[in-house]
Amino acid sequence: MNKIVNYCKACYQELAHRTTWPTRAELTHSAMVVLSATLVIALVVFCMDSVFKFVMSMIYPN
Repeated sequence: MNKIVNYCKACYQELAHRTTWPTRAELTHSAMVVLSATLVIALVVFCMDSVFKFVMSMIYPN
């Protein structure tokens, strides 16, 4: 039980005193980068899907 208590104390010390938390501006910037990258990847996947759909419709016409 003593090991668990020491572990919890060490975790608290790490989070409360040694961790550098990002500022609001840094967090907002990182979120915008992730959002932009997600939208670009979604657009690329959509374009690839459209091209494959067109190619498949040419190979297997209705």
